[in-house]
Amino acid sequence: MTTTRLPRAHDRTLGGLRALGGFAGLSLVAGLLCAVLAVPALVVASNTVTTGVDAFDSLPSYLEITPPAQASSLYAKDGSTNVKIASFYTENRTDVTAGQIATAVKNAAVDTEDPRFYDEGAIDVAGTIRGVLATTLGGSVQGGSSITQQYVKNVLVERCATENSDAAKATKCYEDVTAVTPERKLREMRYAISVEKKYSKSEILTGYLNIVGFGGNIYGIQAAAEYYFGVSASRLTIAQSATLVAIINNPSNLRIDQPTDKANGSANHYALTQVRRDYVLQRMYVHGSITKAQLTAATASVITPTITAATNGCASAVKYDAGYFCDYVLNVVKNDEAFGSTADARLATLNQGGLKIETTLDLAQQRTAQASLSAVMPATVAGLDVGASNVAVEPGSGRILTMVQNTDYTQSDQATAGQTGVNYNTDQAYGGSTGFQTGSAFKAFTLAAWLEAGHSLSDYVTTGEHDFSFSQFTNSCSNIGSGTWSVANAESVGSSMSVLTATQESINTAYAEMGTQLDLCNIIKAATDMGVHTATTGGTLSSVPSSILGTNTISPLTMATAYAGIANNGVVCTPVAIDSITGANGTKITATPTSCTQGMSSEVAAGVSYALQTVLKAGGTAALANPNDGVDMLAKTGTNDNAEQNWLVTSTTKVATATWVGNVSGSTSFYDTYIGSNYGYNVKFLIAKPILASLDAAYGGGTLTAPPASEVGSSAVSGSSSSSSSSEATGAGSGTADTGTTDTGGASGTDTGGASGTGGASDAGAGTGTGTGGTGTTDAPTAAPTPSP
Repeated sequence: MTTTRLPRAHDRTLGGLRALGGFAGLSLVAGLLCAVLAVPALVVASNTVTTGVDAFDSLPSYLEITPPAQASSLYAKDGSTNVKIASFYTENRTDVTAGQIATAVKNAAVDTEDPRFYDEGAIDVAGTIRGVLATTLGGSVQGGSSITQQYVKNVLVERCATENSDAAKATKCYEDVTAVTPERKLREMRYAISVEKKYSKSEILTGYLNIVGFGGNIYGIQAAAEYYFGVSASRLTIAQSATLVAIINNPSNLRIDQPTDKANGSANHYALTQVRRDYVLQRMYVHGSITKAQLTAATASVITPTITAATNGCASAVKYDAGYFCDYVLNVVKNDEAFGSTADARLATLNQGGLKIETTLDLAQQRTAQASLSAVMPATVAGLDVGASNVAVEPGSGRILTMVQNTDYTQSDQATAGQTGVNYNTDQAYGGSTGFQTGSAFKAFTLAAWLEAGHSLSDYVTTGEHDFSFSQFTNSCSNIGSGTWSVANAESVGSSMSVLTATQESINTAYAEMGTQLDLCNIIKAATDMGVHTATTGGTLSSVPSSILGTNTISPLTMATAYAGIANNGVVCTPVAIDSITGANGTKITATPTSCTQGMSSEVAAGVSYALQTVLKAGGTAALANPNDGVDMLAKTGTNDNAEQNWLVTSTTKVATATWVGNVSGSTSFYDTYIGSNYGYNVKFLIAKPILASLDAAYGGGTLTAPPASEVGSSAVSGSSSSSSSSEATGAGSGTADTGTTDTGGASGTDTGGASGTGGASDAGAGTGTGTGGTGTTDAPTAAPTPSP
């Protein structure tokens, strides 16, 4: 539910009575006095008459005082320290208890606003009569209400704003509860009496100080103390306390974040505020709350604010390198019915509910990840629209530990180069792109289907380059159509090799041959059982032959989650970004927790893990990223045509990561590109290696489960390939260039058989008519070629 912000109760005084003038004004005064005198004598502790008691008692007396709209805050751990990284609010307010408010503030409020507060009943009758008479007959503007009455009025105004999403209805409600009429004043008194019966003086004063406005979007004493002086409400000095209470008198004109007089443009140096502050100090002295010495010292002090602005939303998380993670949490709230039954209700809960949301983010590792990524991939590269991202997930819990990318986070419509609100790590439904083709990083699922079908890692497959007819493939899920798929290797390889070697070196033709011995439907099932899905909202995974080599467009978070499941003995856990949520009243709110399922058997997971560990060893396609710290780690690289999209996905038993580098739009080949002084293809390794080393040092890692002997086989450790570089990219294809307006990741293409994907040029098998693909390109040239001119 959206809310409509309205002027606060203190911005409207009984000064409106002046406009009535003459006989009409006097008639109103008489009516109001009659209403006042009709209040039961015992309630107001005054010698008033008891006429009109029945009429007074017939008015509604129950006023439900619900907590006012409060800011919600996001926290992340930096070591053992809980750090607030962002706030969300319609009103910047944080409720505090009586013990968390400086005594000087409470004394200043009572001494100035309602000196008889502790002695009188709910209504300051004398003050009300005096205020009405003085205002109406031309004296100074005076409110004449007790603190309890002011509290009631602010509660009613607050309800107008939070309970009416329609602006016209909210305005009408506000006009009703602030109208200068005897009826409104009498109703307010009636409510005040019921409040006094239910709550103690301390509770009423605390509620008042928590709800009252202090100028602009600042509400409540805690937010005011933090904003104007950079301290908590409990640490306010006498002078600071008097200044804040002074602001209450006229928040629009006495706020101390605008040293220039708006009326004439001249500097007033808070002169009007100081006059009111000194009046507050004088009242505190008169009523014995401060000594003469304290009065003298405080009056002599100059108002010196320390404005500490609270940024609303994820912009404040940028200084913690957490803008995109914060945005992901925001989208989690928007999508999670635990926060409300509708999208509006969920946003209202976040912006008004005073939630304390403790996230899964590890700020120490976040800094390392961002520094490592930014050191290699800048926010902009001249002439190119390319990007990079990295995300880390905890196996067994789904907790997201880090989430970074090369661009600067913004949700501004005026984003400049190097800025975007699109999160490259996540799905479209959570603020992300439509994903990127994974290339050979998808081979892990083909390998899982291979082992599930009873094959082993020691089995040999042919690796010759040739056209595969669609008729060679089986798909029990859908009709893949007809055509041919040309698969090639850029580097020379032997005529056959073991599946283990084909995995270590990522040989395309070997995996295409494996695909002819499997049901394509089972390959896709192996992926979906591990939580793999397209990043596009509502998209489904394509199951044409070229999908074996990674034509589907998937988000890095999804890939990291799936690989975490492989390292976790086949148990995959959905990603979560929130550890705990505490409501404003201290109650716990449970966000949708992670859901863990056995995505593949532990035996199959162990076999896949065994094979993927070789990828980081000498001769493997990810050897350049190996931190060589003794921690067991599995990994798989992936590229699509011409290395337009590049991946490295890893996992230990403690942390899984996905690193993506590629085209946001366009079709730049990272085989022919340098990013600074670094060869484009190697950028993913340069980003990942320091991150992996840091995560291993912080989280460690256990021994990855060994597979059964039947999956390994006797000759799995040897192969006939003579290639030191693998053939991982999936073949050339054609596609229509993306406009780039949605950061989808690049060109789009259609695979033969009707499957479509966005996020890069279409893979092998793409095109029209025959379905023929390209020649294929190498995935892992570990040495950089001579730069093109």
